[in-house]
Parts: sequence; C-alpha cells; structure tokens
Amino acid sequence: MSGLKIAVTGANGLFGTALVRTFGEQHDVVPLTRRDADLANPGELRSALLKTQVEVIVHSAAIRDPDTAETNPELARRINVEATAEAAQAAEELGAAVVLISTDAVFDGKKRTPYVETDEPNPPSVYGRSKLEAERIVSRLPRHWMFRVSVLFGPARSESFVSKELRILSTGGVYTVATDQLGTTTYTLDAARTIRSVVESGPAGLYHLCNQGPCTRAELALAAAELAGISTANLRSLPLAEMHRPGPRVAYSVMEMQALQRAGFNLPRPWREALQEFVATGDWKS
Repeated sequence: MSGLKIAVTGANGLFGTALVRTFGEQHDVVPLTRRDADLANPGELRSALLKTQVEVIVHSAAIRDPDTAETNPELARRINVEATAEAAQAAEELGAAVVLISTDAVFDGKKRTPYVETDEPNPPSVYGRSKLEAERIVSRLPRHWMFRVSVLFGPARSESFVSKELRILSTGGVYTVATDQLGTTTYTLDAARTIRSVVESGPAGLYHLCNQGPCTRAELALAAAELAGISTANLRSLPLAEMHRPGPRVAYSVMEMQALQRAGFNLPRPWREALQEFVATGDWKS
C-alpha cells in the first residue's frame, strides 16, 4: 500500500522523528509539532488534525517521563488521555484510522515470564495509568493499531536513555542506572518500519513491539558505552529501590511479540545489533 496521507503527532519527539522519516519514504506525511498543536491546550489537537484531511493519525505525542507524570498528574492526564480523546474524535470525523504509541508501563512487573498482549494491565504509576486510559479510548475506534514499546533509543532532538548516557559519560559526568530493572528496549527506526508494515497490511489491534532479547538498564548502558568507545568508569549502578525516583518503575517488564508473530510479520532484530547501528551513526552526539 502506498500513497496514504498520514499525520504524525509529536513529530519532533524521540519516536515521532523516526515515524516521520520512515512513513515519509512511501507516504505523504503531515508532521505535527507543539507549534502546530499544543496538547496542553484543549481543542488544539482536534482542530489541527481536522485541517490535515489525513487517512491515518499516528499519535505519538505524550508525556513519557514517569517522573514528570507522577509529579504533574493533571498535565499527564490532559496530554496523555484527553488529547488522545481529541485525536480519536478527529479520526471519527475524518473517517481516519489511528495508530497509538503506548508503553510497557501498563504492567505491574509481578510476572517473571514475558508479558503478552492478552495479559491484564495493572499500571502502578500515573504514567502507566494514563497510557492505559489512552489505549481504552483508541480501542473503541473501528480502525486502530496500538503498539506498546519499551525504553527507546534513536535519532531525535529529544534525548533518549542511551543518548543522554553517552553524552554525560563522554564529558566526564556520572550516569546512574538500575541494576535490577529488566525489560526490553526499542530502536525507534526498527519499530517505525514495523509499524509502517502493519499499517499497510496488518490486522487492527494491539501489538507489543521492541527489539528482541531482554536486558537490564545497566546492561543496556554498559553495552552502549562500550560500543561508543567511552570509559565506563563513571557509570554507576544501583538497585531500583535506591534510586528514589518520583515515578514508580517495575523490576520486570519484558515483552513478547505474539501478535506480530501471529500476523506473520518479521520481528525486529536483537537489541545489541540495533544498538550497534545507532551508536555507529553518531546521532547520539547531536
């Protein structure tokens, strides 16, 4: 399928950058940034979307930092929930489909085997609860795809876990990571390619999406620094409980991509291969 007109919200964000680049290779993309629609202002997103006359709305804009959401719950609800409702309303008025970028933070971390799409969500954080509400809004639309992703890295103006770490370590700063936070990680360009394929030919519904293989945050940080040739002397590792962050994190959030497999799609490559490519691009330096 080619020639779709697609709006991408959060177009300058960490995931939005990859989505605009990837969909733009085959489709007509309308990138929407905060300048086009400030999600904190009621009505702006719906109004901006209605002007686009698109066939698909890829809604990636969100407050994705758990600490920001926990300390500003009203803002998190406004942006993550109410703005999603505006996107859904605009889609209904346009007759468009919606792609929602969601998160592994909808789970409580009590499992010790990978989470699948049919597992019951039970988010312990404001961030996770707001994204679960967003999922429920989008799931009521007749044409939708929802993708739960994990800790992101990729080319963007906004910082990712990996980019921030490498910049801090490369300038002699100290970077602290959790030793016991086990999950998956997602290279935004790999994920965007998969999303494009699903939107072009896959069934509607909920998908888990990440690069293959589990890793702790400490393993991810160590691998990134080693690949970049940066000293790890200032990389500090602590148990999650000792990091005292405002937003709750869970110790286990490994995801399995059953829905992609059942739909016949190739899974993204292992995370170390994707990380090696990203580090080699030098995008983390910009």
